Amino acid sequence: MTTLYYSHPDFLLHDTGTGHPECADRLRSIEKALEAPEFSHLVRVTAPPGTQQQIRLIHPQFYIDNICAAIPEQGRHSLDPDTIVSSGTGKAAFRAVGAVCDAVDRILAGKADSAFCAIRPPGHHAEPASARGFCLFNNVAIAAEYARRQYHLERIAIVDFDVHHGNGTQAAFYNRPDVLYVSSHEMPHYPGTGYSSETGMGNIINVPLAAGDTGVEFRHKYSTVILPALRNFKPDLLLISAGFDAHRNDPLASIMLVEDDYRWVTQQLMAIAKSSCAGRIISALEGGYNLNALAASVAVHVKALLDD
Repeated sequence: MTTLYYSHPDFLLHDTGTGHPECADRLRSIEKALEAPEFSHLVRVTAPPGTQQQIRLIHPQFYIDNICAAIPEQGRHSLDPDTIVSSGTGKAAFRAVGAVCDAVDRILAGKADSAFCAIRPPGHHAEPASARGFCLFNNVAIAAEYARRQYHLERIAIVDFDVHHGNGTQAAFYNRPDVLYVSSHEMPHYPGTGYSSETGMGNIINVPLAAGDTGVEFRHKYSTVILPALRNFKPDLLLISAGFDAHRNDPLASIMLVEDDYRWVTQQLMAIAKSSCAGRIISALEGGYNLNALAASVAVHVKALLDD
């Protein structure tokens, strides 16, 4: 299986300030982990810049204009207490969109089977007209809509295993039966959405986890709820909002997953993709804020993508 790995130095230019958990060192730790010999077969791709046309698939023009206008020429500016922009944020945010859309192009052209996009800022908290939770543009939602419109796909599934609910992705597709959004996340927790009663048109499946839950509960809920729903949906493309902050060592949450849980869920998702959409998977980085846990979890995730 050919797996693409997207990165770019511009992602390091998004400066969130000293002590902010969503920092450039996250990508440095991932890059170091993926330099190991076992990743020599990764096809490394320089993330291209995305376009406003791609971003407009999810976000209205006025919102894009407001984000661009908020980016300072020097220093940093706070959009809210959590969401920071700096002089390098624009380049990073556009390349994050470019990475996921380029992955769609290459995978649907048959040039690769899967992709992992090591990008920042993350995206799943960005609603169509609202930045929050470290997120500006909803990268995975944009990729889904780009694949649907550019390649006329009828069914796209998004699996979000970040420990925080992807309120932005849910908002983008809440009344869209052609996109299945499934999320496992800690509750009660930020951002306060993601109740199991939030179902859209039957295309939204939220699976809350409780503080202290381990891989036992995580795997049980995937095996009994999420994986059967994906099999029934039979997606033409599977996208992953890959947050690794449900790890037991992450400072921003209280779920107790370990690396082997991320290996397991990746393998399960790959099996579904293999049976329904020729193995086509695109994974994009969301959260994960303990550098060692993040690097180790990404490593097993990417190794599983490579080892099919």
